[in-house]
Amino acid sequence: MSTRPIAAIILAAGQGTRMKSDLHKVLHPLAGRPMLLHLLAAVEALGAARKVVVVGARREQVEAAVAGSGVAVAVQAEQRGTADAVRAAHDALGDFEGDVLILYGDVPLVETATMAAMLDALTPDVAAVVLGFRPADPGAYGRIVATAGIIDKMVEYKDASDAERAIDLCNSGLMAARSADLWPLLARVGNANAAGEYYLPDIVGLADRPSRIIETAADEVAGVNSRGELAGVEAAWQAKRRVAMMAAGVTLIAPDTVWFAHDTTIDRDVTIEPNVFFGTGVTIASGATIRGFSHIEGAAIGRNAEVGPFARLRPGAQLGAKSKVGNFVEVKKAKLAEGAKVNHLSYIGDADIGAGANIGAGTITCNYDGFFKYRTSVGAGAFIGSNSALVAPVTIGAGAIVAAGSTITADVPADALALVRPLQVAKAGWAARFRGAMTARKAGK
Repeated sequence: MSTRPIAAIILAAGQGTRMKSDLHKVLHPLAGRPMLLHLLAAVEALGAARKVVVVGARREQVEAAVAGSGVAVAVQAEQRGTADAVRAAHDALGDFEGDVLILYGDVPLVETATMAAMLDALTPDVAAVVLGFRPADPGAYGRIVATAGIIDKMVEYKDASDAERAIDLCNSGLMAARSADLWPLLARVGNANAAGEYYLPDIVGLADRPSRIIETAADEVAGVNSRGELAGVEAAWQAKRRVAMMAAGVTLIAPDTVWFAHDTTIDRDVTIEPNVFFGTGVTIASGATIRGFSHIEGAAIGRNAEVGPFARLRPGAQLGAKSKVGNFVEVKKAKLAEGAKVNHLSYIGDADIGAGANIGAGTITCNYDGFFKYRTSVGAGAFIGSNSALVAPVTIGAGAIVAAGSTITADVPADALALVRPLQVAKAGWAARFRGAMTARKAGK
């Protein structure tokens, strides 16, 4: 790859009206992360020294999204075409000398390797490198006329002849050029075209040296202008991640039904059953099993642990090795030590569950009094009977037993039995007498 300094200009000044959203288009999430941040992550991996995002409306949203990351924000005051948008970045990059990548905030799947290939093709005898693709339906994309990789002509669809529109090689809009060439060429771009706009591809025809095209797959340069297109890009990203997970040794029983976040980390020999959703911040150690219809976010799952089916792990859930969270169990900001079990119909929030402890069905940690959250501690080897309420803050000692149906409001010593329920009374023959009386009463009506 080129050793020259790299800058990236990311164009994001479009109104995004087809998204029908108050959120800036490039900030809509893809795999749990804004599209713009996907692209910036790829640029960061490339080692770019400077990064500029060009925006129009809703500038403050983009500034907030990139705050503290070293990304500059420039404004295109009036939307007058892509060349004008790139020119808006001049003040932020006026002193930069090196290679400039021009990217689009709503084209989030471009890989670092593709960017590197564009820069590698930017040899001294080449004025610019354009990234092309061949979609199944070229539609209204700009067309590229090229011979042996050298561009003869680039034309917008609105200005193309019928013969040019028949060409299937299309312009993605992504480009690389040297800063020393880029700014003078942009200054010469005019707007004598059907739309009256300043088109970035025009610099290819204005340059005194030829420009080169390299091609990539259509999926990699798919753009997002609507919710439907966002769903399509999400589907493409998920499909690729599923393949990568299985190649790394993760078993997906029904791959198309599993949804990952951008940062989901799973070790080998993990099995994931159908219809599992991962939010951000999930790590899973080897040997774990995630059963069907579970929803997991912000959780760390230990070796050989088991989750689900129909379980929900919320942020802060930490499951130790060989622990188990079963059906219809919710865990939030709680730690389960090795071998701890919460098998059925329970809520465990703001809690520490000791090694080998068993939490019975229907148990609730009552962690919130309407104003503050409090923690519950359950010692190693403790047994919590079904339908118990542990009113925090409370500590259940190691080896203690809480009888089923108890409401625990005070600490329970280690190895003690806590029993909080009325004494059971059995009245002989009462049920038979009751039925007889009620039957007679009903017959008399």
